[in-house]
Amino acid sequence: MKKLLSLVLAVAMLLSVAAVAFAEDTLSLPRNETLYFGGQQWDPVVSWNPLATNQNNAMAISPAPRGSRTVMFETLYMYNMLDGQLYPLLADGAYTWNDDLTVMTVKINADAKWNDGTPVTADDVVATWEASLKLQNGTAVGYEPYIASIENVDGAVVITTTKTEAGQPTNPLQVLNFLSGVYVCQKAWIDDLFARNNNDVDAIMADKIADHNVAFSGPYGFYYESPQIVVYVRNDNYWGQAASMWGKLPAPKYIAHTLYADNAATQAAFMSGAIDVDQQFLANVQDLWLEQNLPISTFMDEAPYGVCATMPTAWYNMDTPVLQVPEVRKAIAMAVNYDEIIANAMTNQSPSFADVPRSLFNPTEGEQALYDHEAVKDLQWVGNDVEGAKALLDSVGIVDTDGDGYREYNGEKVSLQACCPQGWSDWEASMQIVSNAGQAIGLDITTNFPDWGIYQTVFTKAQQNDYDIFMWSPAGAEPAAPWSRIRALMSSEYIGVEGNWSGNWGHYKNDRIDEIIAAIPLTTDEAELKALYTEATKIYLTDVPSFSLMYRPEVFHAVYEGVWTGYPEAGGNIPPMDCTDGYGIAALYNLELVD
Repeated sequence: MKKLLSLVLAVAMLLSVAAVAFAEDTLSLPRNETLYFGGQQWDPVVSWNPLATNQNNAMAISPAPRGSRTVMFETLYMYNMLDGQLYPLLADGAYTWNDDLTVMTVKINADAKWNDGTPVTADDVVATWEASLKLQNGTAVGYEPYIASIENVDGAVVITTTKTEAGQPTNPLQVLNFLSGVYVCQKAWIDDLFARNNNDVDAIMADKIADHNVAFSGPYGFYYESPQIVVYVRNDNYWGQAASMWGKLPAPKYIAHTLYADNAATQAAFMSGAIDVDQQFLANVQDLWLEQNLPISTFMDEAPYGVCATMPTAWYNMDTPVLQVPEVRKAIAMAVNYDEIIANAMTNQSPSFADVPRSLFNPTEGEQALYDHEAVKDLQWVGNDVEGAKALLDSVGIVDTDGDGYREYNGEKVSLQACCPQGWSDWEASMQIVSNAGQAIGLDITTNFPDWGIYQTVFTKAQQNDYDIFMWSPAGAEPAAPWSRIRALMSSEYIGVEGNWSGNWGHYKNDRIDEIIAAIPLTTDEAELKALYTEATKIYLTDVPSFSLMYRPEVFHAVYEGVWTGYPEAGGNIPPMDCTDGYGIAALYNLELVD
């Protein structure tokens, strides 16, 4: 098998190198001035319109609160998952709230400029928001429930939050997500876009921006695109070289992303040195330097090699009668061998639940400090506790009465399906291990791996009876986390919602959790906040409406150091976000050529 894999990688490597050689011959990109990326862009770019919703332009247009990709378009702030802080980008200094968290004020950096040399102003932020409302694009859909207005007041951006009938702001945490998750567009460019499309919403959203004629404030702009490659060139007049920002230009003159057919071809190109920064899961990534002696590294020298900020989770369907029994849910979760999942599905690229005990929080230092570990210690489990799980089932009378090896509930054998999308190999392996745990404790849990097209329509239904246990991931690292993750895991607001992509896919209901979720965004006292997070954790570990199977990086970040060096490493403050996302873009200013 290893020989076959080596042959496949060798062939893919030759093809990938040929593709890169073709692109470089055509463009004459100097290797010592170009930073190549992999695992971000699949298929040719669709659009260069930052206000639209179907761009397929990963390197230029990837807004996300956890860290928008600010290569070309910029946000007010950059999120850093390592310390949970927002760092100013287009903004000048920290944002400020009024006393009741209903009005936020953000100053704009006076040095910030568009690529045409005109200043970025509060009017640009206002125009971006107003255009989004007219278009009802992703920005409007995501933030209109929380933001009543955005205005220019004496040159500063003033964001007013919506209020409930009780006079409280709906959710200040979502406003923080806006700061790092929404690109600011130039007002003059927006006005032109609307005018040339006669203010027709459909036409504006479909406008792919001919000749790439779009204003941007970031350090790179469009240079070249084809079905084989997308290339950006540094704007040497970039405002960020001002002392108020980075104080210099990013090191690479060009950044480029070659389009590869699949993960195998991308991995082969990475191993050959045709890719510098690779965003894909690489099984046993340490073998690349330990066994193959390649100049490849990750954020950490040892497992888990990266910062795990998301938590792929097994969800229980609360409409399945036997899963309405909390002891059954906890027994299954206790019996699962998580160390096997981490070793096989993740090839140890995740801390264990012994190292980071399970809770509602990811392993980052900032989140782990938010709850009282001792207060929930007796509720946590590390897994593979088959005897404990059996005893728990026995205690509630769910036993094997007919001697067939399987327990019964209300006179019927307990038969459950554990599901995830077909072809998601690490998730399939995880669900098989959940199935094995069920068999070990006398529950007939079988696996089912439907096509993604089917799977996505089933688990997002307002009510579904097809899957009993199924996988999906809640929110990872972002300014509103871990509140946003708790909301996704347990909020009853998602029960009965058709086409639900937001959370609580198992339809768990708990009135106290709903109260906690409502209270957290309005709580500013640190002690009170910790008490709320601790109480939520107790409820989660007691009721077990779902259970995390592993910790996983927000993005995968492996780098080839044969051309460039100086990438982010553990112990520093620049996160491993592929040198482009959120505060991770700070890495571009530290890169140096290898001697």
